[in-house]
Amino acid sequence: MYNNYIRLGVNIDHCATVRQARYRNYERLSGGIVEPDPLFFALLAERAGADGITVHPRADGRHIQRGDVERLCAAIQIPLNMEMGCTREMVAFAVDIKPRTVCLVPETRDEVTTEGGLDIAGQTGRVLDVVEAMHANGTDVSLFIDPEPEQIECAAKMKVRFVELHTGSFANGWHSESTRVHELAKIRAATELAQQYGITVNLGHGINYTNVADLRSIPGIHEMNIGHTIVARALMVGVEEAVKEMRRRMNPGLF
Repeated sequence: MYNNYIRLGVNIDHCATVRQARYRNYERLSGGIVEPDPLFFALLAERAGADGITVHPRADGRHIQRGDVERLCAAIQIPLNMEMGCTREMVAFAVDIKPRTVCLVPETRDEVTTEGGLDIAGQTGRVLDVVEAMHANGTDVSLFIDPEPEQIECAAKMKVRFVELHTGSFANGWHSESTRVHELAKIRAATELAQQYGITVNLGHGINYTNVADLRSIPGIHEMNIGHTIVARALMVGVEEAVKEMRRRMNPGLF
């Protein structure tokens, strides 16, 4: 599109969170009294220029449901990125629906959202089995990892095309200058190392309309996957304006 353009993947999970707060046990996912509809949110994001849609169907069904993912696959024209745990059940689902990309992430029952990167260095065999199954299915794989050298090196050994660096520590410490500078330097160093291995680097977790200014300064970032802050802003200004504003902040001067 443009030189140095950073793609925006819009995570719509928390649109589904709002729906599930009232209609968790309802027999349908959309239509009638059931609202909001994550598919409609995704279509508005697509119309506003989003480069992809990200979802994370979880084992406990806390937000996005499998039926939502199936509807998205049938309706959106931009790539679908499905975050998933390294389980047989989720591998089977991914094989069936064939998203453009899967991003392997950790999951725990008590977390509200994904906290921390997947420790691929500590469970290489298990993760590699999933990576190979996805590659055999024609699906690209990204690994959601902390910006640590050992994690990057393991990712390179697994021959994945993408990693998504966990930016949560940076985001959580943003108001402390020393923490912000330290965590940003770690992300920058991890990005440089990944690029040396030929791995494309994405960023995700806790990115908002303010701290994105620091992250966009890192050379070579391919994509940012952003959800909560866009859903929150959409409540005030609408989905399309929320997406357009994030694209402007990610790529100042292009829009």
